[in-house]
Amino acid sequence: QVQLVESGGGLVQAGGSLRLSCAVSGRTLSSCAMGWFRQVPGKDREFVATISWSNGNTYYADSVKGRLTISKDNAKNTVYLQMNSLKPEDTAVYYCAAARYVGGSYPLPWSQSDYYYWGQGTQVTVSS
Repeated sequence: QVQLVESGGGLVQAGGSLRLSCAVSGRTLSSCAMGWFRQVPGKDREFVATISWSNGNTYYADSVKGRLTISKDNAKNTVYLQMNSLKPEDTAVYYCAAARYVGGSYPLPWSQSDYYYWGQGTQVTVSS
């Protein structure tokens, strides 16, 4: 079992920055990918970014490339999402999730159906 707890959400003005954290506890993560998704009311959950726990490879949604950066701290068992140049359309509940991932040259998972552990979410609101 894996437990995921997000933190760091809040209210920020457009152009500002936030850093979300996802604390991971439970079973080993060596064969996992950690992802961030977001959801606004009435819409499907949207993929944001993912990172391989073993080799640090990353993959991003086109809509966030160059503004959002996913990273990890193996010693702290924590995954981060650094959010810069925020826009009102980034407003959403952000979720951290874990997927099984074999690593190597395999593509990183980006579909929410690949992720089987989820956090409770943290609200990010960007005002214009």
